[in-house]
Amino acid sequence: MRYASPTNAALILGLALTLTACGACATSGTSAADDALPVQQSTEYTTGRATPDGTGKYYMGREISLVMGHLGAGWLERETREREERTDLLLDFLFRQEGSTVADIGVGTGYFALPWAQRLTEGRVLGVDIQPEMLEILTARATASGLTNVVPIRGEIDDPGLPPGEVDVVLIVDAYHEFSHPREMMEGIVRGLRPGGRVVLVEYRGEDPFVPIKELHKMTERQAIMELGAAGLEWVQTENFLPQQHVLVFEKPAGP
Repeated sequence: MRYASPTNAALILGLALTLTACGACATSGTSAADDALPVQQSTEYTTGRATPDGTGKYYMGREISLVMGHLGAGWLERETREREERTDLLLDFLFRQEGSTVADIGVGTGYFALPWAQRLTEGRVLGVDIQPEMLEILTARATASGLTNVVPIRGEIDDPGLPPGEVDVVLIVDAYHEFSHPREMMEGIVRGLRPGGRVVLVEYRGEDPFVPIKELHKMTERQAIMELGAAGLEWVQTENFLPQQHVLVFEKPAGP
């Protein structure tokens, strides 16, 4: 489970009383990222002590978390998810993104991919996952919904398997922090994007102690910008219309 235990959550909330509420939270157009970023760390992987829920593998100073497997599919489809995360607002944001070929990396059960495919009547959604069980669920749900524009792709831990230069928008929801090879995965995503293509990265706010999610399943805005910037993506904006998560938008440069 990604949620912190009630005891830990209470401790977090207690500590949070000493902080200015959401002092580190960004607002659309202006954010903590406007301040000087830390000196970029090496993109080489390092190993160290594994903390609870962590792998002991570190990237740019961040410990990579353990993966939530296909047995957690029910958590992705829980009835309370829309109310807790306002996923309806995220879908509205996605529907406004222009593009006919879009990709959902770590697609899981297709929670976002299927309604996105319904809206893209003349486009297609590439659903990428490394777990065949998740792709089986995705395919079954797409078939049951009568959708023919959902394309399942079995990715690798170091390659999403996207068609080079064809993708307009890539969505990554609460999955990037679990990538065992984030550098290689982002290189593959950048290869798959057309020039000017965008990445929409959604992660629980690591700056916000009120978010009751395990620490390794969160990311700060600064860390996300540093890591995706190392892959050659340019940060465009951070949206904070969701109650618990950042929505960061990046772009592949159109030219040299």
